[in-house]
Amino acid sequence: MNLIKRLLLLLLILPVLCFSQEKVTSAYIDSLAEVSMAKFPQAGVAIGVIQNGEVTHLKGYGVASKNKNTPVDENTLFAIASNSKAFTATALGILVDRGELSWTDKVTDHIPEFRMYAPYVTANFTLVDLLTHRSGLGLGAGDLMFFPDGADFTVDDVIKSFQYQTPVSDFRTKYDYDNLLYVVAGEVVHRVSGKPWDQFVQDEIMANLGMAHSVGIFQNISGYTNIAYPHKTENGEVIEIPTYTKNDGSLGAAGGIYSSVSDLSNWVKMHLNRGAYGESKMDTLISEVNQMELWKIHTNIFYDPFGDNPFKQHYRGYGLGFFLQDMNGYTVVNHTGGLPGMLSMVTMLPELNAGIIVLTNCDPGGYNYRTLSFEIIEKLTGVDTMDWIAFTEEQLNRSSSEAEAVVNAVWEQVEKSGSVELDPSKFTGTYKDPWFGKVEIYEKDGILWFRSLRSPKLHGKMSYYQANTFAIAWDYHDMNCDAFATFQLDETGKASAISMKGISPEIDFSFDFHDLDLRRITE
Repeated sequence: MNLIKRLLLLLLILPVLCFSQEKVTSAYIDSLAEVSMAKFPQAGVAIGVIQNGEVTHLKGYGVASKNKNTPVDENTLFAIASNSKAFTATALGILVDRGELSWTDKVTDHIPEFRMYAPYVTANFTLVDLLTHRSGLGLGAGDLMFFPDGADFTVDDVIKSFQYQTPVSDFRTKYDYDNLLYVVAGEVVHRVSGKPWDQFVQDEIMANLGMAHSVGIFQNISGYTNIAYPHKTENGEVIEIPTYTKNDGSLGAAGGIYSSVSDLSNWVKMHLNRGAYGESKMDTLISEVNQMELWKIHTNIFYDPFGDNPFKQHYRGYGLGFFLQDMNGYTVVNHTGGLPGMLSMVTMLPELNAGIIVLTNCDPGGYNYRTLSFEIIEKLTGVDTMDWIAFTEEQLNRSSSEAEAVVNAVWEQVEKSGSVELDPSKFTGTYKDPWFGKVEIYEKDGILWFRSLRSPKLHGKMSYYQANTFAIAWDYHDMNCDAFATFQLDETGKASAISMKGISPEIDFSFDFHDLDLRRITE
């Protein structure tokens, strides 16, 4: 009888013992990073892992700056880009806890001048709608106000822009990722709290969580030099590029934060503890009820009742600042982030009390922000689907080859069309889009040039392609965003309007040239 009791007790204890063991060792993570760094041209990466609620790995690999040859460590600050969105949602949750607003408040309750594309949508647009990518607008609508950087658009411009956008679906019926509505959410934080979004996040979130070096926007880094700089790969070579900055910080709420894996480990642990933080977990940053609101699916993205895919995934949706899905029976909460030369992924598995943070400073860099995350997720969840590093290498090679073929064919056609004689005066003039403002088509030495008056980096030479279409090669090279410009001609053969779209099939969605409606306003 005593033997049976002991066996039963052992069976009860075994799951606890198994759960308490680290499934992912630092040696394993080191080996993943080593393979990835050897296989793909890249600059640096920082990895943080939390298991059973405790930090088990914080480490940097590679360089923070190729030009300075400075190393990455656990305290190196990276741009976390859209992982900032969860901070914006949490900031609103804190204000809900304080009774200063409600999730169901209309945006116009706090920003009276806010206007959407239809009166009904304006009147019914709530704070939750700002955060859930279900506005009816298309993917990345209006992002051209912020990409490339250097434009002079402000929060006020963003607030006014939506009324001029054309919806692609009915309100609250479809998921389409949106950055600018998070900018509006940040402005709600500002108007309700009296503090600019970046200052609120630093004072009310980062300071409390001990995120000692993190900042809301790049401009707030002061006297701290352990910073990762962005890089890109070109013809197999890693090239350092300028840091993306928005001078007035207005993009911060959608993607402005700089943080490290060390600081973000405190952020992740707070969420795994349902809003509690500190050694004793007696302090509360956000109430459990509002923290769980962030992790509730508000917008469905994908559903497969059979889970017939590598991760045995049945659903994917968007909460408030977080993606939510299942993998091999476990809930996975995560988000990615991307700015020129900076890519990141933060993942949490609540049932395992685990988290994974991968920050990188090279694009694509083998997309190791995803590949390394997926390798560790598989280890934690007991899934063994594939070699993600090898899979990504194959995918990158194939997609880059396909995109390169498309782009090369365009410029080959431009070369063939170079002898076509055109009358530049039929195209020159000033054109205006209701939300993007004015662009100028001008002639210099017999060549047409495109210049945006509000986004100076969108300046480039226009080469005749075919029909009424020109190919624009931008002076800006940090991201691949060359574009077609097609002129609409009036009955006299003079251009009256321009439509645009990206040339490369791999162009980032934030270059939403296709949303522009440029109409001639001057000769």
